[in-house]
Amino acid sequence: MDSSTGRAALISLHPEFAERILSGSKRVEFRRTRFSCPVETVVIYATAPIQRVVGFFDVETFDADRPAALWRRYGAVAGIDARRFAEYFAGRDTGYAICVARAYALKTPLDLGEFMGIERPPQSFQYIGRSVVGSLRSHPCVRQRAAS
Repeated sequence: MDSSTGRAALISLHPEFAERILSGSKRVEFRRTRFSCPVETVVIYATAPIQRVVGFFDVETFDADRPAALWRRYGAVAGIDARRFAEYFAGRDTGYAICVARAYALKTPLDLGEFMGIERPPQSFQYIGRSVVGSLRSHPCVRQRAAS
């Protein structure tokens, strides 16, 4: 696996948020830390009870700002309520928004170890090689959602 490119990242999400991104009702993913390398594609690992790679999305843009400013810009497409957003960013001066351009769901979720050779999912995220994304894009179990 080519992990030196920094062009793709694997993130861990609660299943409810993963499903909202893949269905199109959540068009932005908020993070407390930013990627240090440019990322074009984000692969989604759904945490327990699913514990599988469930899809991926192309990144439209990244945004960094005060959490209150991010909520004003993206609250309508956040896929979470204001209380959960505020709790997530409590005590933080800066937050990060990853805007979703197009999402792709897997008809059959994939085992992280079998598909990517990764034993444990990342706490937040980890960089992965573009070859993984290429394999996902051409995988027969991918279904594409309409552009946001």
